[in-house]
Amino acid sequence: MTTHERPLDSVLETIGETPLVRIHDAPAGVPVYAKLESFNPGASVKDRIGKYMLERMLERGDLAAGGTVVEPTAGNTGIGLAVAAEQLGVDAIFVVPERFSVEKQQLMAALGAEIINTPTDDGMGGAIERAHELAEELEDAVVPQQFANPLNTEAHYETTGPEIYEALDGDVGAVVAGCGTAGTLMGIARYAREQDAETYVAAVEPEGSLYGEFLGEEREEGEYKIEGIGTHNTDTNELFDPALVDEVFAVPDRRAHEELARLAREEGHLVASSAGAASVAARHVATKIADGEIDAPYESVVTVFPDSSERYLSKGIYRSFEEWDG
Repeated sequence: MTTHERPLDSVLETIGETPLVRIHDAPAGVPVYAKLESFNPGASVKDRIGKYMLERMLERGDLAAGGTVVEPTAGNTGIGLAVAAEQLGVDAIFVVPERFSVEKQQLMAALGAEIINTPTDDGMGGAIERAHELAEELEDAVVPQQFANPLNTEAHYETTGPEIYEALDGDVGAVVAGCGTAGTLMGIARYAREQDAETYVAAVEPEGSLYGEFLGEEREEGEYKIEGIGTHNTDTNELFDPALVDEVFAVPDRRAHEELARLAREEGHLVASSAGAASVAARHVATKIADGEIDAPYESVVTVFPDSSERYLSKGIYRSFEEWDG
């Protein structure tokens, strides 16, 4: 975590170095740790790719100085890109499906971005299509395209992975993370496998998502309340590399909701549904290590809590499961 031992020149310097905190509801002898990404200035893991992608694109000339980024996003990536865009002298337009968090859209606008909504029924595919149309209409506009841009994965390979290994002195047995774009898990997994090829890697998705199909598993597509992870169309998830994944664990909405409430009540973590799902999956992997079903190089599991529950209060995230509007 940022130590604040010296004054910083820009909010961009506060991105990364987030805390790694032990989760106490885990099997004896197999600790579970979570990377708390709400400590970033934009309060999510997506701040990492916002900064990293724009800096690299400007350096390479993919994005012109003073140009415009147009990104299809459910919110957190938009916030991360908006935080970086203003500091780097770039304009930002975000295409957001209507159903996603009002709080996120308000924050993107507060950071100086323009928001364009697309119909909920069109999903992220519709948002992606509209973003590319806008980029073609505007001068010096590009779509960073978090779902396909290798810089998404590279950001986590260069920052999140090394931070985890430094905090645990390299003693990482398994890595577990939710997959939306899959950039977070892929970057950490690639770094982890370079440290120890036997590191166990588990992807997390909601029940109703189709990521399991990448590993040849049958999945029944359905709606889910968990926000920020999962896919209804694997063709849009170009970053996911099945060769880096041992397991895709599907978490029911109700279990994720129960866990996010428990994490707040018992452990003081104000996290959202994707973190609830990640915590359920991390405990599942830790239990299998403890029972000898997984032969991991170390008896430890690391996961990622991507953001804060405060972004979802208007959706009743802490109300009953039936009242929660995911």
